[in-house]
Amino acid sequence: MSDGPPPCACVLCHDYGDRDRMDTFLLRTIVHISQYGWSVVLVPADERGPGWAFTIGLWHGHRAPELAMFGADLYEMEETLNTLGRAAAEGRPPADGERRPGLHRGRPVAFRQVETRWYEALFRGATAFYRRPPLPFLQVVWPDEDELFPWQPGTTLEFRHTQPWLWLSPRAHPSGAWTRHL
Repeated sequence: MSDGPPPCACVLCHDYGDRDRMDTFLLRTIVHISQYGWSVVLVPADERGPGWAFTIGLWHGHRAPELAMFGADLYEMEETLNTLGRAAAEGRPPADGERRPGLHRGRPVAFRQVETRWYEALFRGATAFYRRPPLPFLQVVWPDEDELFPWQPGTTLEFRHTQPWLWLSPRAHPSGAWTRHL
């Protein structure tokens, strides 16, 4: 028996019998993954709350965790996720609990394992692509101007709410902009 990662269950690796009925999102995602190795999905801010971005395809092509980032400028998050995607493709995927310097606005980022009960609410595109989660997802957490992460003493309440704490179960997460997606 292998101790390696479970096989990929995505729509590229398995024919689920619905390829002729895939929506534009999935078709575009497949093209991006085929061309670049992964795709970054951007979810813009709206009246309900801040935007976020996440990857699809890192698990398929590199057996690296998918990544998600929240509450910052959409295009800066996309740039950070692409930088991390390139590192994963080169054999340096991030791990839960790890920190890497200089990745977002010249500041470090931290990685936290996402609780699977958030997947359907925040990563529908990934669950549609992979079909059989759970697959590994890491939240890329960015610090404030003093390089403090949201869970560290010394951060403001406003800053603590800019990003969800997806390593907590939805029931344990404080109500707010992020839990409205559940």
